[in-house]
Amino acid sequence: MLLNKNALEQPANNLLAVLPPADYERLVPHLKLVPLPLKKVLYEAGEPIAQVYFPNKAVVSIVTTMEDGSTVEVGIVSNEGMVGMPVILGDDTTTTTAFVQIPGVAMQMDADILRSEFNRGGAIQSLLLRYVQAVYTQIAQGVACNRLHKLERRLARWLLTVSDRLESEEFPLTQEFISQMLGVRRAGVTEAANILSEAGMISYHRGQINILNREALEKTSCECYQIIENEFVRLLGNKPNKQEK
Repeated sequence: MLLNKNALEQPANNLLAVLPPADYERLVPHLKLVPLPLKKVLYEAGEPIAQVYFPNKAVVSIVTTMEDGSTVEVGIVSNEGMVGMPVILGDDTTTTTAFVQIPGVAMQMDADILRSEFNRGGAIQSLLLRYVQAVYTQIAQGVACNRLHKLERRLARWLLTVSDRLESEEFPLTQEFISQMLGVRRAGVTEAANILSEAGMISYHRGQINILNREALEKTSCECYQIIENEFVRLLGNKPNKQEK
């Protein structure tokens, strides 16, 4: 999939968009626009990471898998960041797996090239290190959220985050998939989704989520949603796009 001139001049990925022009232009010859189909695995746990991805409107889940095969989402990456962070941290393998949760497209780059650019220092290194700190906040806050907050509040936070990344109030997600991502039984997701639906905040039909009342959903969500969003803004100077209320 070839990059057109508009995609090059106005990158949809926020990390690429906030790079100084000279640094971004140095990356352009190495970027390739690729499709990210549903459930595509971008890297496996324990396997070398050969490519990194800067998603546009796709959503990628970073998951940990237990011995019994159960999974839980420990991170989410979309147009605010990159997939393949270990390559800039001194290694090219990790204990997590990254796969596409919501299909779309991404800018792909060889991991070796990004590592070389990172090791040059300067704006790229500084930006990616701030991104690492923002992801650390996301993970740390997520741990606290999963332990302390009710499932319907966690679900509200998660739906708002996905909506921001996709710049859409409607997106495809099955309850089975949500249960895997939140690390709870499907019956729990059904109950939480029914609470949000009966309150008029969302509608759910045949794997399609539609946010009907964003303001109410934000009030239902725990404080973790705003804490994580604010940290991304503080560190990266870019704000995940929010739908108009």
